[in-house]
Amino acid sequence: MQVCTDTSEAVELFPSQGLYLKPMARVSISVQLPPMKSPGKSISNWEVMEKIKVMLKPDTFSMLKVVKSTLEFIRFEGEAENRACLKGIISRLENRSIKLSGFPETLKIRVAEAKIPFPTRHDWDSYFRDAKNVNEMKPGERPDTVHLENLPCRWFANLNVGHDLNKPSEYILRKVFETFGDVRLVDIPMLDPYLRDINKNNGSIQTFSFSQDLSFEAFVQYKEYISFVKAMTALKGMKLMYKDEEKCFAADMKVDFDKTKHLSEENIKKRQIERDKLIQLEKEREDRVHRERKQEERRRQEEIRKQEEEQRERDERKLEKIKKRDARQREREVKRRQKLLEKKKREEEEKIATKKATEERCKLLEQRQCEATRLLNVLLDRVKEEKKKEEVEKKMKELEELRLRQLAEEQTRKDVELKNQEEEREKRKRKLTEEERLLRERLLKNLKLKREKLEEEKRERKRKEVAGKTKLRSVLVIKKNVDKRTRQKSSLTRLQSQIDLAR
Repeated sequence: MQVCTDTSEAVELFPSQGLYLKPMARVSISVQLPPMKSPGKSISNWEVMEKIKVMLKPDTFSMLKVVKSTLEFIRFEGEAENRACLKGIISRLENRSIKLSGFPETLKIRVAEAKIPFPTRHDWDSYFRDAKNVNEMKPGERPDTVHLENLPCRWFANLNVGHDLNKPSEYILRKVFETFGDVRLVDIPMLDPYLRDINKNNGSIQTFSFSQDLSFEAFVQYKEYISFVKAMTALKGMKLMYKDEEKCFAADMKVDFDKTKHLSEENIKKRQIERDKLIQLEKEREDRVHRERKQEERRRQEEIRKQEEEQRERDERKLEKIKKRDARQREREVKRRQKLLEKKKREEEEKIATKKATEERCKLLEQRQCEATRLLNVLLDRVKEEKKKEEVEKKMKELEELRLRQLAEEQTRKDVELKNQEEEREKRKRKLTEEERLLRERLLKNLKLKREKLEEEKRERKRKEVAGKTKLRSVLVIKKNVDKRTRQKSSLTRLQSQIDLAR
């Protein structure tokens, strides 16, 4: 459980109880480690985490922890306050490098959005299709039950008067999850006082956790399959958020479909039979204890009566001794009083003499103490002034270093952007030059083909004239050739204009 400061992405679950759903925003950060050449050297995970936090500013992680650490890499998992800033975090850290003290090599960072494990529709459909001893016509033996773990107890407690605020309520749990559809059954195992004995009789392994009284697990069974699908879809990749008048808290809950047939009719009947047996055994044990207590009470009363009689006899003997002792004590008391009166007189005289001496000594001590206090105050004031000067100089140096570092980072970023723009312009220029060259070659090739065709037509025309064709036919051929030439000249002018445009 952790404090939640950003509620912009929260989705209502059951507002009257202050319950909402909030999407998880997690990233996986892998840091490649250099080979360890000298023995005895090690890399501090804490130092790497601090470097990552500095790189991430002004953004921050609400949670950053080490998931896996080997000789080749360290994997961290970080959680942001909302999903809107995930892209900024990934772009800020991706392909960055870390320089650690004592290591000449830089550490490369790779960042990606973390995959949150959650069952899919294919998972539960295939599980119940392939499972043995399962009848999908019966509730609890089909995908209709949601299994939830790590739910905070106080968030599901009944707030009405007379209810325990540290224990969850099945009524509240039902009302919360009826948001997705009609609920057939709910079960909170921690509310069953006989569950531990039932599991012990069944041979189940008992586990212990320090947070088992703060969180609980629950089973929610829906009447319809579509309600189960809605609940699993809504809870996918979500955290549970509790909102009160002052603060907001978020808790990671584990959601899965029930694989144990916990709310099947067969298992419910088995647990009820075991519960009835345990109730009967407890009743017999209570009756036996009650009988033993009665017998013990009778024995105790008999012993008390005997002890009272013996005590009475002892008291009578003691009274006689006390009377004799009192008489002797009165005589001694008279003598003691006389001695005390004489002693008091001597002590009063001594007190008067010592009082005068102490008063004089106190005056002298007070005077010396005042002088010492004044001297000490002067010395402390000088020390404070020196310390303030040192702190101001130190803060000025830190601010100057931070400003220089920020300027260097900004200059580096601008240089990278200018280099990328220059490369893009150069690439575009090369592309246009290549297109112009190809277009010129294509146009020249077309022009050459047309010229060859004109030459071929000229040779054909001369051959026909030599062959003795009629004058009228030759005139017509000449006219056709003239028309062709004009068309060719117009096409050449068009091609030339296209080349100029391409340039």
